[in-house]
Amino acid sequence: MGLSRKEQVFMALLGASGVAGLTALILFLVEAASVLRPTDIKFGIVFDAGSSHTSLFLYQWPADKENGTGVVSQALACQVEGPGISSYASDPAQAGESLQGCLEEALVLIPEAQRRKTPTFLGATAGMRLLRQKNSSQARDIFAAVTQALGRSPVDFWGAELLAGQDEGAFGWITVNYGLGTLVKYSFTGEWIRPPEEMLVGALDLGGASTQITFVPGGPILDKSTQADFRLYGSDYSVYTHSYLCFGRDQMLSRLLTGLVQAFSNFYYTFHFLNLTSGQPLSTANATIWEFCQRSWKLVEASYPGQDRWLRDYCASGLYILTLLRDGYGFSEETWPSIQFRKQASGVDIGWTLGYMLNLTGMIPAEEPAQWWAQSHSVWVATVVFLVLTLVAVLGAAAVQLFWVQD
Repeated sequence: MGLSRKEQVFMALLGASGVAGLTALILFLVEAASVLRPTDIKFGIVFDAGSSHTSLFLYQWPADKENGTGVVSQALACQVEGPGISSYASDPAQAGESLQGCLEEALVLIPEAQRRKTPTFLGATAGMRLLRQKNSSQARDIFAAVTQALGRSPVDFWGAELLAGQDEGAFGWITVNYGLGTLVKYSFTGEWIRPPEEMLVGALDLGGASTQITFVPGGPILDKSTQADFRLYGSDYSVYTHSYLCFGRDQMLSRLLTGLVQAFSNFYYTFHFLNLTSGQPLSTANATIWEFCQRSWKLVEASYPGQDRWLRDYCASGLYILTLLRDGYGFSEETWPSIQFRKQASGVDIGWTLGYMLNLTGMIPAEEPAQWWAQSHSVWVATVVFLVLTLVAVLGAAAVQLFWVQD
């Protein structure tokens, strides 16, 4: 005896639900692809406590890193209001309080859950070196006040230290080469690659009380005290770096230079004012500086209205830079064009802070990106359609079964 019509409909709906459900399952399993979920972003804060002012830099990088080193970008640059921390010798507590405004700006950009894991460091340079030579107890009091202020902030405070001149130069070298893409570079094939070592450049750093020179030498470094070693993006680097304390013990000249020269940026600011940052030859730089210095003060004031704060210093600063590069470091008419005067490289401020953070990322554990399954949009739509058909067929079969029982 054959099946009744209701039985036939019930069996057909049941079979359709099975086919649709099986099809949805196959689409889900076969077409699904393994993808890597983007990793979290890590943050780091570095205070550059220079001779005339302090700056805060907030950096960020993907947590998975690249060959052991973070691919770091600058998220914030904030100049602290007021003078450098060495100026607070008579009121050390104010040195710590002065940092709070910029720190609060940085914290706004860091998710609250990550603030306690954000490494924060303050490095002091020329101004504090001079103060330590003059009065070591006052220098200690300022460092203690800064440590207390930053230590109670909701960050992972790594300390406040006097940065050695060699460290300042070496970290600055990292910053320059990273910004120029000579340490690591993103290729057209979508991979991070190491450019040829011949592309590395040297770095000149001009500070309020010292000047640094850093480069990869052509032979072995005989004086190991001038050698700095780094491992960045899976490669080892040994650089020669030396700090020259120019006017470090001459208080009158150091007061003249304080405020004139601040890290790398002074090379740029002075020569930018004199319109000498476009690759002009040494003879043009020499003639331009001397022509400016020979102008009368009234003519200078009339030519540059609204620039009274730094205007008086550009002559002395320009002559000093010219003498330092030509007579001190030995740049000639032939080699002068190889000098680039820059304020930034690839959107980051040139200085020691980024180099410090890049080196620091090597000590922070990486996080592997999470793996999960995903489908293309069209396959996902088809899977949903077959699941809906399965549900409709099951409900239809249930309805037929219900009416069948009632009959």
